[in-house]
Amino acid sequence: MATRFLFLVLPEVHILDLAGPDQALHEAIDYQADFEIAYCGIGEPVTTTSGLPFGDVMHYSKAHLQAGDFLLIPGSAHSYLTSDAFLEHRALFDWICKQYQSGVHVCSICMGAFVLAETGLLDGKNCTTHFKKTAELQERYPAIKVQQNILFTDEDNMYTSAGIAAGIDLTLHIIEKLKGSYLAHLVARELVVYNRRGGTAEQESAYFSHRNHIHTGIHTAQDFVVQHIHQKHSLAQLADVAHMSERNFTRIFKKETGITVNDFITSIRVAKAMELFKHPDMSTIEIAHAVGLKSEKQLMRIVKKQQP
Repeated sequence: MATRFLFLVLPEVHILDLAGPDQALHEAIDYQADFEIAYCGIGEPVTTTSGLPFGDVMHYSKAHLQAGDFLLIPGSAHSYLTSDAFLEHRALFDWICKQYQSGVHVCSICMGAFVLAETGLLDGKNCTTHFKKTAELQERYPAIKVQQNILFTDEDNMYTSAGIAAGIDLTLHIIEKLKGSYLAHLVARELVVYNRRGGTAEQESAYFSHRNHIHTGIHTAQDFVVQHIHQKHSLAQLADVAHMSERNFTRIFKKETGITVNDFITSIRVAKAMELFKHPDMSTIEIAHAVGLKSEKQLMRIVKKQQP
């Protein structure tokens, strides 16, 4: 069954808070991820903060979510989310709580954290929002734990992100959790977000490392390595994939990525092996073969070398 992502589109929504995560999910669907996207509102006309009007969206009470689905709340104008008119929507806050209690993952983008805070679901939990409003969020809701200088939080099926573009980082994080690092990388690449950031901007996946360039041939060769990591790769083969001579491929690869071809292949083998180690039904030799190595000894040697 497909995982559903429902956007709660409130009046005066910030368009990029909605469009960034929405586009990331659409790109994942284009790569055959079994996701569905839907939209709902509170029955009032929706116009973005930049003046773009929306058509009608269904009322949130008519939306159907199941455990494992996601409810995303893009940020709206701070003045609207803190207004008496909005805070009177107690039925909406109760509905959000009901979704969370039924196993739905709940996410806020930027100012959307003010909506979650009003429900009480963030009490005792770490969260974040736009850096200009973290102090106010903490002051208004002293029971929550507002984190500063981070991109997003992930705790107990509750996600919050910092301002605007951080919503894309959070969505890529969710895609990675659901479908793996490589799909998240493909989506990031489609969005031209090669250097994807983790929640603290310190976490880094081998699938995203050394991809912060725009050389199509090198990206193609890197994708080929990831997709065929169970095989042994030769320079001639990869150069052919990149449509270059071996000499030029070796030189350009190092120039664009900052590492050698062999070092990149090793990093992907280790990343894949670490994923497979989580499967108790796979033996060490099976994992070695799955990442293109002949023996357990070879596998353990490269893993040990890569570990800090």
